[in-house]
Amino acid sequence: MTGGNERSLERDRSADPAASRATVDLARERRDHAATALSDALEQYDATAFVHAGTDRDPGIQYTRPTPAGGVTAVAYDGVEREWLVRSAADGAGGHPAERLAATLAERGLEGAVLAPPRVPHDAALYLEGRGFELASTDALERARAMKTAGERERIATAQRAASAGIRRAASVLADATVVDGRLATAASADAGSEPEFLTPDRLRIAIDEAVVGAGAFPVGTTAVNPDSSAETDAEALRPGEPIVLETAPRGPAGYYGGLVRTLVVDGDGGRERRVHVGVTQSFRSARSMLTAGPESVTAVEADLEAEVRSFGFGDGDAIETRVSGVGLEPRERPIDGDEDVGSGTVVRLDVAARVDDDDWLRIADVLAINDEGERPDWLASPSQSLEPTALLE
Repeated sequence: MTGGNERSLERDRSADPAASRATVDLARERRDHAATALSDALEQYDATAFVHAGTDRDPGIQYTRPTPAGGVTAVAYDGVEREWLVRSAADGAGGHPAERLAATLAERGLEGAVLAPPRVPHDAALYLEGRGFELASTDALERARAMKTAGERERIATAQRAASAGIRRAASVLADATVVDGRLATAASADAGSEPEFLTPDRLRIAIDEAVVGAGAFPVGTTAVNPDSSAETDAEALRPGEPIVLETAPRGPAGYYGGLVRTLVVDGDGGRERRVHVGVTQSFRSARSMLTAGPESVTAVEADLEAEVRSFGFGDGDAIETRVSGVGLEPRERPIDGDEDVGSGTVVRLDVAARVDDDDWLRIADVLAINDEGERPDWLASPSQSLEPTALLE
């Protein structure tokens, strides 16, 4: 998907009154949520404002701006007046947005300490210090972003539905595949009696991306088939009986990501991959039950996923990898560190992989939205976790 195609889709959405209202509503919802968290932080640190600066690609700027501005944007939350302020390079007012924002804060009579994310640009910090403000670092905005609003959850679900469409397209291609000389080929080429068109990782990746785009999202270079393969093996035909790992994490029109991984086997013999598959799929059920009972740390959830896989007869020498992280305006975001809680309001990606043999892994990833304590979390747009391609089409 080219940048021009993305801009075209955004123009189409902006021409839709309902889509425009939804965008405005989401922006208001996010800013209200952030204001609550920032007000608490300002009171705690006896600061008068929160400030940040960056481009539209910065998740913190995306989260706090009312609409895309273009170029560099500086935002502030005035903790005294409880008001958001925005200065952008697109304003046409001249000067650096952070410099103009610092001047506005000073003109409002604010002074003393202001809070900023650890990654606030150096030049923005200098403009603020030049107006007499003392900067203190805070992760309050990142912590606020970890707790998803209802609107954000729906945007993630939208991206996840596009991811599901992509994986299902690949499953459809594999379900229709035929075996020619020990390799997988497209059914159409076999039916035509012509030279077989063998299925390669690259061909499947293109099929996934086309379906993602057709579902209204952007692949943004996140799609992979057998992610650990090389450029050389990407051109080699896939084979029956071998696990095929499909991964995609598209970005939806509102800027939110999904994340989905499935492992499929064509004409499998029910060998070791079946036992690995049972352990991996059961680990997702275990983690969901664990998070129904209440918040748990990222480390605890990752450990539970691994322990559940190992309970199916896998020892310490068997390679098992688990990863838990938030998903939102970034493919992986808070909660992501080991001691951070996976609790009510978070939306997390669970990723589990186990080695089948020296060359192959079986891997599954899904996105889970955590509800209130005692309420089962929701899988977002989750197709079947089966190894059989046809099961994903039901």
